[in-house]
Amino acid sequence: MVLYLKEFKIKWGMVIDLDRCTGCGACMVACQAENNIAPPVDASNKRYSMTWLLVYQLSNKQPYPNHDVAYMPRPCLQCGKPNCVPVCPVIATDKNQEGGIVSQVNARCIGCRYCMAACPYHARYFNWQDPVWPEGMEKTLTPDVSTRPRGVVEKCLFCHHRYMYARDKARIEGRDPNALNEGDYIPACVEMCPTGAMVFGDLQNPEHKVHKLSKSPYAFRLLERLNTKPQVYYYSKREWVRKQGDNYLEHETVGGV
Repeated sequence: MVLYLKEFKIKWGMVIDLDRCTGCGACMVACQAENNIAPPVDASNKRYSMTWLLVYQLSNKQPYPNHDVAYMPRPCLQCGKPNCVPVCPVIATDKNQEGGIVSQVNARCIGCRYCMAACPYHARYFNWQDPVWPEGMEKTLTPDVSTRPRGVVEKCLFCHHRYMYARDKARIEGRDPNALNEGDYIPACVEMCPTGAMVFGDLQNPEHKVHKLSKSPYAFRLLERLNTKPQVYYYSKREWVRKQGDNYLEHETVGGV
């Protein structure tokens, strides 16, 4: 199967500084609250977990006092060559939206889960339960995000509804909706990160911080050798972090200094 890289004038992306991330989980909570992800019926059953953004712990596996850890938030990586798109038989997922965000049309999804099998990052989740919120919590739902029934596959969309809001706001103010300023549109996880480890913007725009960070020798993408071209970059000055993040073998070298 041949996957073609689609180019976009705007390419929204994220750079996550793993040297700043403390693993607090605020990004996970913000993602669940913003995107109307219902509390699990049985949180002990990890097979049915529904978390669009997970924080993984990395370790250099060295004994004390040389032991070191890092925390790696993992949203959908919005691949430039997404494996999940060509395997979908009903075109419920696609990468045609401006900004290079991989879409997910819940009403069209038939729950076959081919996309989940194709995603090398495990960034998609099958909804096993109809959403149920504790009494009163339904009043806190985000009005611009639909709730999803059981039987469909869900994923991170970079809070796409915020992108639509930013574009509408720009139109009302007489600005070009295709030339948003840095900070006009940011996902909830980035907004809530207390350490500023998550930076969001247009990877194509040299004026945006993410563009500069993504060009750093300390920046890398997960499983780069798969050539899926993710729009999420990670950043670390620690070589062992870059090695684990990119799944390098012990005898291989990585970029950076």
